Amino acid sequence: MIYVIGIGPGKQELMTYEAIKAIESSEVIVGYKTYIDLIKDLIKDKEVVCNGMKQEIERVKKAIEISKTGKIVGVISSGDAGIYGMAGLVLEMADGEDVKVISGVTASIEAAAILGAPLMHDFCHISLSDLLTPLDLIYKRVNLAAEADFVICIYNPRSKGRPDYLKEAFEIIKKHKAGSTPVGVVRNAGRDGQEISIFTLETMNYEIVDMVSIVIVGNSSSYIENGKIITKRGYNL
Repeated sequence: MIYVIGIGPGKQELMTYEAIKAIESSEVIVGYKTYIDLIKDLIKDKEVVCNGMKQEIERVKKAIEISKTGKIVGVISSGDAGIYGMAGLVLEMADGEDVKVISGVTASIEAAAILGAPLMHDFCHISLSDLLTPLDLIYKRVNLAAEADFVICIYNPRSKGRPDYLKEAFEIIKKHKAGSTPVGVVRNAGRDGQEISIFTLETMNYEIVDMVSIVIVGNSSSYIENGKIITKRGYNL
């Protein structure tokens, strides 16, 4: 049995009941070291297998290998396991093993609650990481999402190796959205060291954004009031 567990931001009080129970039921915990560290207080009595970034396939192979010995395995994902997480890869490679995906709170949902109510109408998720997706396809999706006036939640927005992708994405977005469109940036959403910043498309500060940030760009009905971003649902007030 393999549980693929979304641990949300990693704080026990923000994890779902089902995620906590799945961790308790797991005999072996498998995951990326950074995410394992987030739940270390919950797994003190567990066998732990961890490795580094870009070793996801090896991690899943190990989880399946352990599961075939009869042990219950918990594969850890930050946020929600099915949103840029490990659920898809585990199911692709399951090789007959029983797999249950356990939901968690993804970064956009946590960040949206912190920022106010920016996701009150249609929205989409776009990752700017081109490790697994061609950059031209990413920018195509950015362009079409902006043209369609979606609220856009941007994951993996800016790294040392990709310092300009966010700025380039915003240049595309500006072709379709007004410069006054609200932009929310939450760093370490729901974790220690949380930081919140609100800009517009024309006042955006790219330098504060990194890989632990989530960026939410509003739509044409979004506005800023009392330090919060609100996207209108469409009620006649």
